[in-house]
Order: sequence, then C-alpha cells, then structure tokens
Amino acid sequence: MQSHILKLDSRFCFEAGGSLDGAELLYHTSDRSYKPSDRVVWICHALTGNSNPEDWWPGMVGAGQLIDPEKDFVVCVSMLCSPYGKCGPAAIQKGNSAEAGQKLYLMQFPKTTVRDMVNACIEVRKALGISKIDLLIGPSIGGFQAVEWAVMEPDFIANAAFIATDVRVSPFMTAFNESQRMALLADPTFLACASASESGAFDGNALDGGREGLKCARSIALISYRTNDGYNITQPETDDDCLFADRAASYQRYQGKKLIDRDFDAYSYWYLTYALDSMNVGRGRGGVASALSRIKAKCLIISITSDMLFPPSRGKSAASMISNASYAEIESEFGHDGFLIENETLKKVLQACFPELLTLA
Repeated sequence: MQSHILKLDSRFCFEAGGSLDGAELLYHTSDRSYKPSDRVVWICHALTGNSNPEDWWPGMVGAGQLIDPEKDFVVCVSMLCSPYGKCGPAAIQKGNSAEAGQKLYLMQFPKTTVRDMVNACIEVRKALGISKIDLLIGPSIGGFQAVEWAVMEPDFIANAAFIATDVRVSPFMTAFNESQRMALLADPTFLACASASESGAFDGNALDGGREGLKCARSIALISYRTNDGYNITQPETDDDCLFADRAASYQRYQGKKLIDRDFDAYSYWYLTYALDSMNVGRGRGGVASALSRIKAKCLIISITSDMLFPPSRGKSAASMISNASYAEIESEFGHDGFLIENETLKKVLQACFPELLTLA
C-alpha cells in the first residue's frame, strides 16, 4: 500500500472546541488510483496501529489475504492524535502564529473525539471522490469510528463489520483509561517537558517527556487486553523452584519499552485515551437506540468471548438495536487481543457474512 498526505484547505473544527488551519491527514491506499468501478474496503485502525494495515494486521490484509489491496481499493486513514500521522500532539503546529512551524502541539492540541476522527476520514473520502464504501471494517477503537461513521453517513456505507468494540464507552473502560493517565501524570517529565516546550525553554526532544509513565500506562492497558488464562498460557514460570516469579513482570516491562521503541509518545497516548472516553453514539441523537436506527448498512458485530473491555453482552445489545445486523462470537483465551490473534477464525466469520465481498484464498 502507498501513503498519501491530504492538506485541508478549509478549517477543521473539533467537537469539543478549537480548530486547525492547514491540517494534514496521512492515509494509505492500494497501490493505484481510485476508479469509480473499484470495490472499496475501508479500514479504521486500532489504538496503537497506523494507516498501513499490512503493517499491524498482516494476518488479514495483504496480497492473497482476505482483504487484498490488489483486488479491492483499500483505504486506511491515520486517526487524529496518532503519533504516526500528521495531525496530533506530536505534530508540528500549523497556523499563522509565531510558534507555528517551530513547536510541537503537545498539550496544546485540541481535545479530540471519535466523531472528529470520523470527520477526518470523511475529508479523505471526499478528496478521493468515493461515493460508496462497500465494506467498512474496524476493530477496537477502529470499531468506535466505524460505528460512528455508519450513523453519520448512512447512505455511503453499504456493509460494515464492528469487531471487538462497542457503541458507548463503559465505566470499566474509562476506569482503565484514567488509570493510564494517572500513570502519565506520575512521571514528572510529562508535564514538565510540555511546559518547557511551550515556553521555548526546552532544547531537547519534547516527545521524550513522560516516557516512564507511558511504559506503566502501556502495562496497565495490556492487562485489560489479555486474560488470566492468556497469561497462564504465555507467561508461566519455567523454573518450579524460583524464589520470586518474574516472567510475567518481565513481559510487562518489555511491552512498555516496545511501545517506546515504536516511537509512540506519551502526549499522543494521553489524547487517545480521552478520545476513547468520548465514545457515545447516542450523544445528541436521542440516545443509543435512536442513533443506531439510522444505520442502513448490513452490519456484522463480532465479540471475543473473553474480552473484558467489550464483553459479548455489549455486542449482543448493540446488534439488537441495528435493523440489519448479525452477531457472531469468536472463542479465544486471549481477551481483547483475540482480534489480532485469532485471524483464521475471524476470516471465516467475516467471509460467511460477506461472501460476495470477501473470498478466502
């Protein structure tokens, strides 16, 4: 897939207030120009993913895979606030101020919601001249975006798959998100680097701020993505006589460092957790049921049996409120991350619901 940058000519306004001039949106498409005859598969990526789904979802997207960019016109936009995009806390400030072009946004970026992320996708859709999305697919926070989009532009979405996701953030998930933000704040460099950068007194890499806090936040998140059984399977002690168990502890430390090594920064993470907390498809639309009644697409909602963030009961409830929706569960011992691990089962479930769109190799 190839990358592109769309520079917006008009001001981009945020739901919670604030706006940006000259915002740039990074996105990937199949390695060719879009034609009206193309079948469009649009992927909304997960929290720490990026706009190249072949990179973070190789078991699903790629040559010969269920979603094949050579067969269909595949699109994925880097969501607002992602450190891998061009529009978030880690981006260089835009506009006409004296600081523009010199400083990163960091904590000065507008607070962002899931609806803002979808509006960015809509800008790309319009720029590409796409009038119909044959299949919109999103796992996790990508599912948040897909649900919102199916409500916001019902006439443009023909089919949609919402995977390991929900139609409204749960108190349980918000508690995890706040715990991660507390971890960031506990690192004194998080606010200190941001403040120094804003005042012009910081001459280092401002994105280094909050790194230790981010490692801890990632460790907290990982627990919510996995299960007791999953850890028992993957992280058992190999020495029956060890004095202190450490394998799972070492794994948590490794995952925190791994995120840092992937150039993820604490400020983007902070904003993304708040975006998660904004998810409520019923806000301003008369409630969840009323909002979901607007969806015209044929929908598939997939839950992971052991997902503690988005348990099957939530998926079943959402499916019951969408007129043309089916529901499926995937058995997994690996919790929320099952959507990344159980690729073969996921392929079969998707293909069974959308046989005219998706064909197993």
